[in-house]
Amino acid sequence: MEKPANIDLVTRLPSSEDDNVFGRGKRVVEVSNGKQVERTAEENALVWKQDLRIVPLCAAIYLLCYLDRSNIGNAKTLNSSTHNDLLSTTHMTNYQYIIALMVFLVAYAIFEVPSNYFLKKLTPSKWIAFLMFSWGAVTIGLGGAQNFASVTAVRFILGMFEAGLFPGLVYYLTFWYKTDERSIRVAFILASATLAGAFGGAIAYGVGHMNLTHNLPAWRWLFILEGIPSCISSIFVFFFLPDYPETVKWLNPIEKELATNRLEFEASHGHDESLTWKQAKETLMDWRLYAHYAVYFGISVPFSSLSLFTPSITAGLGYHDLLAQLMTVPPYAVAYVVTLAASYSADHFNARGLHSAVMATIGAAGFLASAVLPPKAYHSRYGCLIVAASGAFSCIPPLLGWLSSNLHTTGAVGLAIAINISIGAPGQIAGVWIYKANEASKGYPTGHWTNAGLLFFVAVGCLGLRIYYGWKNAKIVKNGKVGSDGNARRLFRY
Repeated sequence: MEKPANIDLVTRLPSSEDDNVFGRGKRVVEVSNGKQVERTAEENALVWKQDLRIVPLCAAIYLLCYLDRSNIGNAKTLNSSTHNDLLSTTHMTNYQYIIALMVFLVAYAIFEVPSNYFLKKLTPSKWIAFLMFSWGAVTIGLGGAQNFASVTAVRFILGMFEAGLFPGLVYYLTFWYKTDERSIRVAFILASATLAGAFGGAIAYGVGHMNLTHNLPAWRWLFILEGIPSCISSIFVFFFLPDYPETVKWLNPIEKELATNRLEFEASHGHDESLTWKQAKETLMDWRLYAHYAVYFGISVPFSSLSLFTPSITAGLGYHDLLAQLMTVPPYAVAYVVTLAASYSADHFNARGLHSAVMATIGAAGFLASAVLPPKAYHSRYGCLIVAASGAFSCIPPLLGWLSSNLHTTGAVGLAIAINISIGAPGQIAGVWIYKANEASKGYPTGHWTNAGLLFFVAVGCLGLRIYYGWKNAKIVKNGKVGSDGNARRLFRY
């Protein structure tokens, strides 16, 4: 094979996937500029078959999860003009409301890592169905909360059960998809959170008209009606969420072999052992991963604050009561489209770090403009909110795909993803404090400045990691991809 001009080619050890593309026994060539080898027709058909069974179901699960965690933001402002909102009914102060938000995130941080262990131990379908039924039941129970203590206690329990879902779904995808296939699928799942934000505002607008039906304030109906679908859907998840390619019945033997062979060197495996102490130590001592964790901490603050305070932000833009609920829909709808487009491009060009840096910068610009514009410039600041939400949400899927693509054992992937999202939890806790109720008339400058600064930090961190991985890859190419121990050295993904 001739070497094309201006492209560095690196020989690596052949895998079963390569036999399908090049023929058994042929030398495998990898293009170091990130260009991917095209899949065979059989592999395309297999991936599409997997997508139909996995991606819509996972997206629906996360949509319901996000509805049930963020609806407290809608409950806070729902029917506030008639004093039938959450705070008025339970006699909570704004400070106590923030405490209730914070304890959810404390539970979120504590229970994420053990949850991924149980997902592998008990199989994904059983564990995710259990979590789903539990958080649905707890959400329904939140509709019966009477005071600050009961709201806070129920929110903590809700955090326990919701903690394992998102890291679990990201981990779950590694059993089914190659590294260059994950970001767009993580995006479809995460983007369902933006859909949930849009639907949540619309649902709250409709439920708001049920105020005092059977003498219940509308916010109680909101929790009850949004918790029921999660409980019912958990039954379908138990029976229809596929566990691993090796065990499903809807793949024939040839498809199962192709599914396992193509993932041999770059995915998690259902037949692998659960996390061992050796793998845990290696993962905890891999210092480059802490740069990923720091970046994810930075993005978690705007993600959390937008999730919980968008209704309050829109209320501060001159929209009131039920209209404030409805005006939360456009920012989430636009963010949904942008997130999918950015994630597809990131995988296609093997440039997850650069895409995350660009989108974080765009989000930072939106928050920065919101901070410096006059408080009464409602239309301009609403446009900035749409830009900020699109940038902040869309850089998360490539970041998670980037992390998982540079881990090479089943145990390491599960642990690192869980640690990554757990370290993001303190960032989410910080996010509940930055939009202060007494700054509504000023346009929430503290929240906007904080989010802008952290998104610039995310952009710089992504660029730094990209430069580091480029330097490491250059060393691997120079020294040879087979080490002195005879094991292949893999190039890092970008």
